[in-house]
Amino acid sequence: MIALTHVPSPHMQSCVRTFVAEAAIDHELAARQHADYCQALRDCRMQVVTLDVNAGRPDAAFIEDTAIVLDEMAIVCSLAPQSRREEPAAIEPVLRQYREIKRIELPATIEGGDVLRVGRALLVGQSCRTNAAGITILAGIIRHYGYEVRPIPVRGCLHLKTACTALPDGRLLVNPAWIDIAALADYELVTVPEDEPWAANVAVARSSVLLNAAHVQTAELVSSLGFDVRPIDLSEFAKAEGGVTCLSLFIS
Repeated sequence: MIALTHVPSPHMQSCVRTFVAEAAIDHELAARQHADYCQALRDCRMQVVTLDVNAGRPDAAFIEDTAIVLDEMAIVCSLAPQSRREEPAAIEPVLRQYREIKRIELPATIEGGDVLRVGRALLVGQSCRTNAAGITILAGIIRHYGYEVRPIPVRGCLHLKTACTALPDGRLLVNPAWIDIAALADYELVTVPEDEPWAANVAVARSSVLLNAAHVQTAELVSSLGFDVRPIDLSEFAKAEGGVTCLSLFIS
């Protein structure tokens, strides 16, 4: 498996924040944490490709939002914030090396952080970043490949994956305060501790689960389920409203 990542921008302090208060970001520390994140992926036998094509854009490290990568294609996203709208175009040439490209264009908006693949279903957050038009166009693209879209209402957080990600066995790790869990009735849910509301964002690298080292209780919970857990310090990215999945695009 390949993981596309992007170096943190020196302008990261100016990144878009919606549900977190502004705090000072240490760029040098963010760069070290990003390097540790990339090494953690390598330790999970991932091939890491680190890009530097959007360094002038504050949110560049959050490469997940720029595309949705499936087995058959990559769908280049249409990002909601004005300051992020040029990011996908710089990522597209790299994606073309691995996948046929489809696109979703404005005024439709959709961000990769709102799209969680579970089998042949794509759970898609109805969020402040992904609108109804984006979901409809995505559904039309993927229907021909045997996928279905399941819209999931999101409240109180930026993206679906802020509050819901999949564990290696298909169970969903969730914060039920931030999503409509009635829309997830077909899935077995694992709820994060109430005092770790941001902990539902984890990344599965092969069979290992990467999570933010700040979420100690959740690490113990996921480990108790029998998974190999790999905590990573991502304090500077959390200040930018970013999580573990935000920092990579996985290509199988």
